Amino acid sequence: MTYMSQEGYDKMIAELQRLESIERPKASAAIAEARDKGDLSENSEYDAAKEAQAHLEDKINRLKMAIAEAKIVDTSRLSSDCVQILSKVEMTNLTTKAKMSYTIVSENEANLREGKISIKTPIAQGLLNKKVGDEVEIQIPRGTIKLRIDKISI
Repeated sequence: MTYMSQEGYDKMIAELQRLESIERPKASAAIAEARDKGDLSENSEYDAAKEAQAHLEDKINRLKMAIAEAKIVDTSRLSSDCVQILSKVEMTNLTTKAKMSYTIVSENEANLREGKISIKTPIAQGLLNKKVGDEVEIQIPRGTIKLRIDKISI
């Protein structure tokens, strides 16, 4: 089971519909076009089109499984007392004094450009269940970082 926001769930549904209604017919058309070019044993276009279709079907199946396992979190029932999934955490790097802000989301919703990090990342794991004012040391691939939680919101 994967906990996620309504917004993330809606994006996955839209992506699944796009893949099934637009990309799948394109893949079938590419296979048909390549098949019309003759001998399939030496037809690299046909092989490439079949491989692309297999990747597409795999992506569709993974998306369907993620949707089936999704549990939408009711944000009105969340508290900003401590860090949890869908919390927006504002913090200070105690070494560099840099301010950072991340929203902790499911793996499927993670997007660093939007400031959304997966709950499975070392930073998110180190922040879970911490409160405003807590200072944490988190082991990341580049070493250890020290963070102070300044604000938690939903």
